[in-house]
Amino acid sequence: MTLSVNKISKRYGNAWALKDVSFEVEGGSVIGLFGASGSGKSALLKVIAGSVKHNGGTISLDDNDITLVKPKERNVTFHDGSEEKGFKQIFGYFGGGISSGEGQFDRFEAMIANAGRVLLLDDPFSQMDPALRDAAFAAIRKATKQRNRVVIFATSDFDEIMGLTDEVAFLSRGEIMQSGTPHDIYDNPATIEAARMTGENNLFVARRLSSSDDDLPEFHTIDGEHRIFAHRADKKRLGPINQNMTLAIRPESVSMTIGVSRPEDNLLRATVKSVNFRGATSIIEFDADGLSIKTCVLKVPALQPGDECMLGLPPHRILILKD
Repeated sequence: MTLSVNKISKRYGNAWALKDVSFEVEGGSVIGLFGASGSGKSALLKVIAGSVKHNGGTISLDDNDITLVKPKERNVTFHDGSEEKGFKQIFGYFGGGISSGEGQFDRFEAMIANAGRVLLLDDPFSQMDPALRDAAFAAIRKATKQRNRVVIFATSDFDEIMGLTDEVAFLSRGEIMQSGTPHDIYDNPATIEAARMTGENNLFVARRLSSSDDDLPEFHTIDGEHRIFAHRADKKRLGPINQNMTLAIRPESVSMTIGVSRPEDNLLRATVKSVNFRGATSIIEFDADGLSIKTCVLKVPALQPGDECMLGLPPHRILILKD
């Protein structure tokens, strides 16, 4: 079974809520629509469900065009998690406690069994605590594969994307800006917005130097005036020489060394600003001559604000982002 969404557009007045949105999803799969509030996630679910009219594009299920089919005849079930009689009532979680786990799994499986071939969920986990949410993830994955259903859910929480989906479409201003596996989106966010929404990220502005080449592009950071080499990128993303670009590197990709004294390319002397304990990890914030950088470590380090370290920024982990 395949659900195909082809060049769907939706306009409210003069504003486009969706612009040429296209994707396919196979039966037995969960796809996440991920983006900020107002990005078009809910509008897209409603168009697929047939509850709102759209301005262009087609929707097909197993090569059968359902674009003009009435909502009740589409074999599509839509649950809005914000509705009092929606998702939370169906699963009966609230007031039942987590001890009734087997019954909760049965409810999920029964709901998916009784749903249409396509199940649409709009922000379904917002009122669940982490333990309940994890149980929901496991039940949905199991039942979706067993019943060969298509599940599409919308969220602005990337933890939910990582925990549940096979594929993710990142929406911004009504367009799919990037799609792939959650791992793809996390490791290689294409835009500044995607980098910010997918977890902790060090973002800094840098100017591409005239001596730079495409294989190992060279930059000069605006804050701190450090020379940085980044990962190879296509020419469209690199932009012209001497243009300011935004670079990104995840805190867990920044290495930390105590006792090294001489800065060099991609190795910066920095001073500890703060240490934040977060259970399994700690986030350490540094200042490198005005450039703020965070690193993530597994153990609580014996560091105090004011201590000096050397930070390594591996070129292959530095991304060049689009606006």
